[in-house]
Amino acid sequence: MSNKDTTSTPTGLSLYLRAAERASSEVIRTYSTSFGLASKLLAPPVRRHVENIYALVRVADEVVDGSAAEAKATGGSVDPNGSLNDLERETYRSLDERFSTNLIVHAFAHTANTCGFGRDIIRPFFESMRMDLWKTRHDQRSFEQYVYGSAEVVGLMCLNAFLLGHKVTKKDRDKMIAGARALGSAFQKVNFLRDLSADSNKLGRSYFPGVSPGALTEEQKTAIVEDIRAELAISASALPLLPSESRRAVVAAHTLFEALNNKIGNTPAPDVIRTRISVSSPQKALLLLKAWIGVVPK
Repeated sequence: MSNKDTTSTPTGLSLYLRAAERASSEVIRTYSTSFGLASKLLAPPVRRHVENIYALVRVADEVVDGSAAEAKATGGSVDPNGSLNDLERETYRSLDERFSTNLIVHAFAHTANTCGFGRDIIRPFFESMRMDLWKTRHDQRSFEQYVYGSAEVVGLMCLNAFLLGHKVTKKDRDKMIAGARALGSAFQKVNFLRDLSADSNKLGRSYFPGVSPGALTEEQKTAIVEDIRAELAISASALPLLPSESRRAVVAAHTLFEALNNKIGNTPAPDVIRTRISVSSPQKALLLLKAWIGVVPK
């Protein structure tokens, strides 16, 4: 007879959640090298929640950014809009039922319920994803709405995970909320700049109001880069307020995108259109090291 202690071995719903969170973790490892590396600086409990958030966001991205369309092109009958609607409905149902047969949704709903965020910031995310299925050009109003739903609310979801179990003043929370929104917006705008050509040629989209992706001017590029720098400054002012078990990872992500933005700023506009700007592996390693030892951007 075995004397092995099984009291700490998960069973039932706990085991199912472990499987769901492992599935979510695999999504981030498959799709994001940089974000995946930064997330490793999070304390394990926080990392699991962030991975759960990222996985659902990534699945929704795949629905609207081509994977569903590719499935249809190979003879499938998938309808991207219908698939996105199904995913949204299943997410809300799982929030209420605390269970989903979709492992990614199950993990996300667990994080949302545990960390205390709900439909008020989940719905704008799906609204922005839905815009990608029909809106190819944006004015200033729709651009701001899109960035809020696609990026800023994701920052707010993660902030809820960072602050789980921590008591903070309203003043500090408000400052961290502003920082999370600014950082999410900066991330999105940097990615828009990096993907100008692909978004236009492959997906037929133009995000920046008044900017023609194939004819980005130096003045337009500089204005966008400066706007991103202003948002990164707002983010930087809130970084010292974050709990220590989360701060290093956010600092790493912040400094990585700051480096990307600076590199775009130093790259001629025609080259920004033709080339996807990236940061070298050695530079990424240096940025991660600085974040690990506690260097915080100012």
